Amino acid sequence: MRKIAIGGVLLLVATIVTLFVILKVRSPFGKNNSSFASEPKSEITKIELSDKERNLYLEKEGDEWLINGKLETRKSSLFFMEKVLKEIKIKSPVSTELFDKEITEKGILPVRVKVYEKRRLLNTFLVYKTRSNIYGNIMMKNESAKPFIVYVPGYDDDIGSGFTLSKLFWQPYTVFSLLPSEIFSVKFENLSDTTSSFLIVGKHHQYTLSGTTGGVAGWDSTLVTRYLSYFIRVPFERWALELGDKEKSNIESEQPLYRISVVTTEGLKTDLILWERITGKNGAKDSDRLWGKTQNSEEFFIMRYFDIDPLIKKRSYFFPK
Repeated sequence: MRKIAIGGVLLLVATIVTLFVILKVRSPFGKNNSSFASEPKSEITKIELSDKERNLYLEKEGDEWLINGKLETRKSSLFFMEKVLKEIKIKSPVSTELFDKEITEKGILPVRVKVYEKRRLLNTFLVYKTRSNIYGNIMMKNESAKPFIVYVPGYDDDIGSGFTLSKLFWQPYTVFSLLPSEIFSVKFENLSDTTSSFLIVGKHHQYTLSGTTGGVAGWDSTLVTRYLSYFIRVPFERWALELGDKEKSNIESEQPLYRISVVTTEGLKTDLILWERITGKNGAKDSDRLWGKTQNSEEFFIMRYFDIDPLIKKRSYFFPK
């Protein structure tokens, strides 16, 4: 009986050791140090981002996600963030020397991330955004944990930039979203060819068309209505948050290509200014994209010609061919 008891104890010890080895292989850095992926029972319902000065949270209410409980979110931004939070994995560990060189010496402060399913905290970790790797990040579970470069399998690009406290990043990338019935006036200025500029003013669904020197005759009202319909959705590609103050000043010092001013029937005005976009050190002109800016923000954004072309018309567009 004693031999059987001893054999049972040895078997139990061997089983425990085997399990420990298996778990160690599966999580070589220790789960508490390296478990970045969030695993909800049903779905992620809240994401908190914070640093020493700011706090932003994204929360699902019904079928909608809101920014700080108020603002509409851009659906694609939430889709990508949920994918990152669920599928994030370790790419490689970061040495103390590399962390000191790329993070500590450069004074990069972390963004603290908390992920919830309803009231249950699923995960929390720190994101140090850096250009030292293509994934744009070094992450840690907490200040005293091991640092890692993390990524999403199948996505070899910057995921660090998504962990931002800028409300602009999370809002829809839309300049105009207006029905023709919501538009009181549109002033289009072609600053390199002022003879092409025009002004449309509407009242009780009746419109007038003017040029730079006054009213004009012979234009087609159906073409005016069609033009106003292009304002239903005018998107931009992304915010140019990487631009510094000097770069912004350089853009604004140049003469814009176009200015589009829209006043709604409620008196709200949006001035969209578009500049030619220069790319590369050789000063090549970007034939596909423009710099854009409105008076509602100090930040610039990038617009594709594909999206803005319907609004860039000459006054002759409104006359029968």
